[in-house]
Amino acid sequence: MNEYLLSELIEIKNGKDHKHLLNGPIPVFGSGGLMRYVNEAIYEDESILLPRKGSLNNIQYTNKPFWTVDTLYYTIINKKKADAFYLYNYLKKLDLSNLNSGTGVPSMTFSAYYDIKVKLPNLHTQQKIASVLSALDNKIELNNSINSELEQMAKTLYDYWLIQFDFPNEDDKPYKSSGGKMVYNEILKREIPENWEVVSVSSLLKNHGFNVKINAKDYLESGKIPIIDQSTNFIAGYTNNIKSKIPILKEPAIVFGDHTRILKLINFDFARGADGTQILFSNNSRMPQFLFYYALNKIDLSNYGYARHFKFLKEANIVLPDNSVAKNFNRRIETFYDKILNNIIQNQELASLRDWLLPMLMNGQIKIES
Repeated sequence: MNEYLLSELIEIKNGKDHKHLLNGPIPVFGSGGLMRYVNEAIYEDESILLPRKGSLNNIQYTNKPFWTVDTLYYTIINKKKADAFYLYNYLKKLDLSNLNSGTGVPSMTFSAYYDIKVKLPNLHTQQKIASVLSALDNKIELNNSINSELEQMAKTLYDYWLIQFDFPNEDDKPYKSSGGKMVYNEILKREIPENWEVVSVSSLLKNHGFNVKINAKDYLESGKIPIIDQSTNFIAGYTNNIKSKIPILKEPAIVFGDHTRILKLINFDFARGADGTQILFSNNSRMPQFLFYYALNKIDLSNYGYARHFKFLKEANIVLPDNSVAKNFNRRIETFYDKILNNIIQNQELASLRDWLLPMLMNGQIKIES
């Protein structure tokens, strides 16, 4: 192992304001992560992105052209001494909170980063370890990309069937485009297919009575059952230690963030986290869960304040299709989500494997053959 100061391995550069840039394909990163896409890059080689302000442990890596804002440093790597992806994984393991120089918002200076001592194996060993870690991360990224495509296909199918009303008719032709009978609906002020209805969301909600509430902070990473919490945008932690009944799902649950307007669809056992996390189930066979999820996503709550928007969600109107269309749509989407769930489970296993391997690869307990 060779010991270096971080100043020997990287050159730190300041990020810049992005507001003058046009939209484009280049990602813009801040200390919290991806912010937008623009038409210009601040740097085009691989880089480790180091927080200047904000969440100091949210170190990021990219190997594509990018832009960083002024809360995030980017780096030029000394590739004669360090593999960028290896060094990124090394730095992620460090606790940088003791280097904070801010009195309010956490802050880091050039010198605080430059004075960090780093122990690295030779460059060839770094590259071999990085290739293993990169292969795991690439597979996780591929699974995420597949899931995004499947979700987009489901949204497109919903729009085609339930917005344009071109679901397959008895002859397997698009219903509306093939002359299917439409009737005017006074509530929506538009035509909908014959025998369809318009109802309120509240009339479709079923109370299962097992929305378990626990303090997520007390149970982080302590078990296998996810704690669903809207304040963290999804999973706040894991638990095995709760007294109340855990839901055993026979149908997917829809999680609605009462303060974040975030809808998620889950089909595994869970516990409910903080107040404001709503767990929604449909009580009507003509609105099965996958269909219900996509119908709820079409409701625009942007004009309502955070404190009351779940109330407005419940009061919103929703189109209720006939039973055959509902079941047909749900059956097709269910196949998408079976694959999505398998990919999520695989990603959790890959991430656990990566996190288990990382320290042993870095301290030489596990060696990679050339």
